[in-house]
Amino acid sequence: MSRLHALLAPLAAAALSTAAAARLPVWRAEVVRTFPHDPGAFTEGLLYRDGLLYESTGLEGQSNIRVVRLADGKVLRQADLPPSLFGEGIVDTGRELVSVTWRTGQGFRWTLPDLRRVGQFRYPGEGWGLTRMGRRLVLSDGTPVLRLLDPRTLAAVGRVTVTAEGVPLANLNELEWVRGEILANIWQTDRIARIDPASGRVSGWIDLSALPRPPAGRGTDAVANGIAWDERGKRLFVTGKNWPALYEVRLAPAR
Repeated sequence: MSRLHALLAPLAAAALSTAAAARLPVWRAEVVRTFPHDPGAFTEGLLYRDGLLYESTGLEGQSNIRVVRLADGKVLRQADLPPSLFGEGIVDTGRELVSVTWRTGQGFRWTLPDLRRVGQFRYPGEGWGLTRMGRRLVLSDGTPVLRLLDPRTLAAVGRVTVTAEGVPLANLNELEWVRGEILANIWQTDRIARIDPASGRVSGWIDLSALPRPPAGRGTDAVANGIAWDERGKRLFVTGKNWPALYEVRLAPAR
C-alpha cells in the first residue's frame, strides 16, 4: 500500500485499538540477531526457503521479486514486474513461487529458484499477503476475511473471518504460517496477530514497537511488514517497508 493511502491509517489504528483493548496476551519481539536489509525495498512479501530469503516489493514502477542472501542482504537474483503493477505477497508451493498484486487482480507463477515467469492468473478484489497452510494457500485482501486457495488452480475454495474478541479485524497484510497458526502484520501498526486458522480467532499479539526502524520523516509507509519462518532452524524473521535491517526475533511475554 502506498503513501496515497496513508489516510486510511486511522481506520487501521481504530480497528486494532478496539481489539487490543481486550484482554488478549501480548508477546514482545526481542532481537536475537540483526541482518542488513535493502532500505530501498518497499517490502510486501517475505519468505525463507533453502537458506535464502525471497522478497516481494511494491510501488508502481519499482515492484520486483528477489532472492536475497540472508547474511549480508545481497540481492542474488531479481525479476521485475511490469511498471503498471504494484507487487504484493508471495508464497512458495512445490517448485514454484506464486505472487499477487494490489488492485489489478493479477497474479503470477514463477519457477524456483531462478524466478522465470511461467504463468499468470486472475482473482477478484485486492491482493495483500500470501502464505501456505497445509494443502491450501491463504490470501489476505485488506478485509477481515482470509481466502483459502487451491494451489493448483488458485481458485478460492474457502474463507476464514478473522476476529479479535468477537470484533472483525481488518487490514491483515503480510502473512506467515508458523507452528500451526497464521501470523499477520496489521497494516499501519506495530503488531502481528496470532490467528487460529480453524476459527479465525486472534489468540494474541506480537508487539514490534521496540524494534529499531527508519527515523521519523522517512514517510508514513515505513511500517512493519514482512514475516519469514525458518522451519528447520526454528527462526522467526521480521522487517518493514524501507527498513535498513531485518531481525531474527524471539518472543517473550510482555511485561
